[in-house]
Amino acid sequence: MRIHIKGIDDERFQRPLGLIANLFFEESEVILGEAGSEVDAVIEFEVHTEKTTIVRAVLATKDGDVFAAQADKENPAGLTEKEEFKLLKTVVSRAYLKVLQDWTGIIQKWGILTGVRPTKLLHKKLREGTEQETAHKELKEQYLISDEKIKLMQDIVDRQLAVLPDLYNLKNGVSIYIGIPFCPTKCAYCTFPAYAINGRQGSVDSFLGGLHYEIRQIGDWLKKNDIKITTVYYGGGTPTSITAEEMDMLYEEVQQSFPDVQNIREVTVEAGRPDTITPEKLEVLKKWNIDRISINPQSYIQETLKAIGRHHTVEETIDKFHLAREMGMNNINMDLIIGLPGEGTEEFAHTLAETKKLMPESLTVHTLSFKRASEMTRNKQKYKVADRIEIEKMMSMAETWTQEHDYVPYYLYRQKNILGNLENVGYAFAGQESLYNIIIMEEQQTIIGLGCGASSKFIDPDTGVITQFSNPKDPKSYNDSFEEYADKKIEILDSLFNKAKI
Repeated sequence: MRIHIKGIDDERFQRPLGLIANLFFEESEVILGEAGSEVDAVIEFEVHTEKTTIVRAVLATKDGDVFAAQADKENPAGLTEKEEFKLLKTVVSRAYLKVLQDWTGIIQKWGILTGVRPTKLLHKKLREGTEQETAHKELKEQYLISDEKIKLMQDIVDRQLAVLPDLYNLKNGVSIYIGIPFCPTKCAYCTFPAYAINGRQGSVDSFLGGLHYEIRQIGDWLKKNDIKITTVYYGGGTPTSITAEEMDMLYEEVQQSFPDVQNIREVTVEAGRPDTITPEKLEVLKKWNIDRISINPQSYIQETLKAIGRHHTVEETIDKFHLAREMGMNNINMDLIIGLPGEGTEEFAHTLAETKKLMPESLTVHTLSFKRASEMTRNKQKYKVADRIEIEKMMSMAETWTQEHDYVPYYLYRQKNILGNLENVGYAFAGQESLYNIIIMEEQQTIIGLGCGASSKFIDPDTGVITQFSNPKDPKSYNDSFEEYADKKIEILDSLFNKAKI
């Protein structure tokens, strides 16, 4: 879909207008300036910026249809140039969204939002002292978010503050993410650092040596600076891809290197692939008092698992869940994905029925996202997925099912190219929510990423400014440079937590 924009030629509009067009069309091209060749629609903007910024958008299709929409916002006094542009961008985006909705007949429940963390907006308003009713009104007017999604945001914010009453006061501590970049096989939708582990023992050994080094270095810095750890999360890849002995040595390293480990509030291990779970590995988890794990079915349709490259069976998922439960895992999360190839409401109803037989403590419902680097995105013709209407029905089924079974939504995030422009929502029984998931989504605390492909987000305790830093994604690059990356993280930590000494 080629859309020619007239009346606006500032290149800063290219990205926001492109992102909004992608909410409506699978393949879109937004052109500012000369179009060069035939386009599907022309949108002409009229902009007036006196006491009130008024933007009118008129869309004319190549078939001769015409649609018009308008948006406005009063201009507060004393705005900086940057603030003036931000206001103008918001008003242009609202007029643009409205006219695209009129043309396509598709209503975007998240309005003009294309960001990952919608609940951060509501948290910010409430922290600043805005009354809840006023905050909701502002979200609706400023971003065109629907009442339904605003209610979801508020429900999640309420739950997060009940679970973590000190959420806004965590900046003087840290959480730790430990990335293990290996899996039995790579799933078709995946873009995480995930390398098939078979035949890679040399890489695994080298990687684990580097990871142990990083853990020791960061642990030493945390002890010297009296910085406490709130949560630890082992992700990947699949952290249970390594052997039970390797897991045991890793957890022992963490126990010895990190400060005040007995007071870490939560430790989670992603055991997402059921084909990696063994009695020996569960014994190791028990030994180190880890009882929060993820066992991820994604779907209970065998043909789907085969199509997306998950080489375990539905029965194996169920068997490993029961094994984990019998061996003392008291807080099990399961992930489901809406919109996997070949699946519709019938298949998703079956998956929910199978989930009911297990009733994990938490359930994360993902909507399939076509991530740029995934096998599924590169071969879209091979992976046929449901249309927007059916995707929305499946999400509605998940919302109803979780409510009926006493699960409460406690975090959400959104992704680019997510089917139906929907969201991923984490549900849990009261008291079983993942603290790490809340912390990472609301960006209220520094998260130090250790291991291959691990991303760190350093949050300035005074200003809240975020500095991002990532380790290499492939094991060879990580093995060649883990010392350098550990030093760089310590340098950033020093700059944030030891300002008085600098």
